[in-house]
Amino acid sequence: MFALQLDESTDVSGEAQVIVFVRYQDCSDIRENILFCQNLQSRTTGEELFKVIDKFIAEGGILWDWCLSVCSDGAASLKGKNNGLMAWIRKKNPKVKWLHCIIHRQALASKRMNAHLHETLNEAVKVINFIKARPLNSRMFKLLCQEMGSEHQHLLLHTEVRWLSRGKILNKLFELRQEVHMFLLEQKSAFSSLFENQDWVCRLAYLADIFDKLNDLNLSMQGFRTDELSLNSKMCVFIKKLEFWLKKVQRNSVSVFLTLDKFADDSEIDNLNTICECIREHLTKLRDELVSYFPSIMNQDRTQDWIQNPFVEDVTSSSGLSDKLTENLIELASDCALELKFQNVTVSQFWLEVKGEYKELSEIAMSALLPFGSTYLCEVSFSAMSLIKTKHRNRLSVQNDLIIAVSDIEPRFDNILAKKQPQESH
Repeated sequence: MFALQLDESTDVSGEAQVIVFVRYQDCSDIRENILFCQNLQSRTTGEELFKVIDKFIAEGGILWDWCLSVCSDGAASLKGKNNGLMAWIRKKNPKVKWLHCIIHRQALASKRMNAHLHETLNEAVKVINFIKARPLNSRMFKLLCQEMGSEHQHLLLHTEVRWLSRGKILNKLFELRQEVHMFLLEQKSAFSSLFENQDWVCRLAYLADIFDKLNDLNLSMQGFRTDELSLNSKMCVFIKKLEFWLKKVQRNSVSVFLTLDKFADDSEIDNLNTICECIREHLTKLRDELVSYFPSIMNQDRTQDWIQNPFVEDVTSSSGLSDKLTENLIELASDCALELKFQNVTVSQFWLEVKGEYKELSEIAMSALLPFGSTYLCEVSFSAMSLIKTKHRNRLSVQNDLIIAVSDIEPRFDNILAKKQPQESH
């Protein structure tokens, strides 16, 4: 069995590149590595993507019947039911499962906000662009910060492409709000009035807090060897926290938002109720968006909890297994030696180790642990590609170099050197 993760992007020379990662089970654990990187000669349609991937699969002697799942973003060329990549793959294997990258879904759900907060965010970006987009303004602002002895001297530019951009730029803007206000007054900018509006600064403080929390969630889901079960668990925890924050704000308390809470105490805000109403509206909308992107979490599907920890009490009551397999799970959960082993290895290693004795349970567990939960590896690879293939090396064929850069397989240098003819000295 194997699972795929793939994404497509355009490099600096305008070539469309598709990157595919594979995850498979080895003797003792799950392995993941880059499968290939290939440029697309024509359109980036689902059919063209499939032709490139299918050719590589066929040449490698791999069968589509072995494929469990494909993880990608939500682009129509990938997930389309009629002409998307998944439609073509399912012609080869109808049982292949498609997974929408969990990090992408979280980022999409976080974009929606009410009119007041959306306007505040746009105005904050305009303020930053006013300073950062003009070299003279940027230098003058740095000098002002130095004169005032500020801890920070630079603002960050906002970009929609980077997942963590909003939280970082808002935090830095709020920390430097006094310096920014003074600079805007010196420049006689109309934006200076924003920092004289207490409600606007409160909304800025809240946005800095909430996006900081979203950034923490995003970072916790990034990394290698992540699976759908673990990422869904983190999303479930975040939604529960969100509901707790909502209850606090409904009691007109903002203590969970540290930046806003400190500013409210220092500034003695009179109309905190109005701010809390705005926050309640946003948190409710954010929760609804997350629920719509992650419906299985709210359905409280506990049928796979036994995979992550088969030794939890009463885990068999909601396992969703047949009677025979439930009896096997009870037998496994009662084995003290296996419980001790579970504490010293990863979940995937554990299920592979018990495969000889509990084959069916192991296969069900591995089919849930094998699929990718996000396209993080592809995103990392595209970042590496931007460093390898630059505007000064835009004719470089990047495929082989990229594989060397992102693969964790050690080259067999002895074999490589044995095939080379040494240059003897004359």
